[in-house]
Amino acid sequence: MLRILAAVVFRPRLAVFLALALAVAVAGPVRAQSSGSGGGDAVTPVEEYAKQVEELKKSYPDLSKRIEDSARTIDEMNDVGKARQEIEELRSMVAGLLGAVSDNGTVSQLGAKALAHGRSKLKAIEQDARFKPEEKEFLLDQWRKLVAETERATDDLESARKEFADLLRTLQTREDFIDELMQVRRASEAIAVIRNLTREIRDASTKLKSLIGGLKPPGV
Repeated sequence: MLRILAAVVFRPRLAVFLALALAVAVAGPVRAQSSGSGGGDAVTPVEEYAKQVEELKKSYPDLSKRIEDSARTIDEMNDVGKARQEIEELRSMVAGLLGAVSDNGTVSQLGAKALAHGRSKLKAIEQDARFKPEEKEFLLDQWRKLVAETERATDDLESARKEFADLLRTLQTREDFIDELMQVRRASEAIAVIRNLTREIRDASTKLKSLIGGLKPPGV
């Protein structure tokens, strides 16, 4: 025994060799025991199951949020107050436009102002003595053309104004029908929300079935 200790003390390489041999001798039975008990085969299914659990945990918060968002959307679609607000906004918009295109509104005055300006300039140049005859004739010719074009443009604007005003008045008389159409649209949107949520819940159910199916020891 003393000789062996002396050899270890004075021969470092021999000490390293003995340590490695001891490690191999100990690891051999442990590996054999693990292989015999099936522990090595159980690693892959367990890791796969843990991975599925983590994926499910990550997807659940997103699904919960989508459920809350869907519920909020449906509630908003059924909100009578919000529906009334939408029709009031439409009524206000129509009233504002109708005021602008009415007979004495802003649009009707635009053409009249432009035409009055052109005729005023034409009259002023006719009475202006600052220009030579040929210059005056040239300016008068230009303003006559401008007045004629302004008259045509004003007539077109007046026609468009009247037509638009009539349509707006018709729209005012159909507010109830428009309100119903908007409710139909919201109901259609609700169906889309429900179908999207159904698809997401079914997808979550498929993942959950797979997870539950793995709740058994490997090989059973």
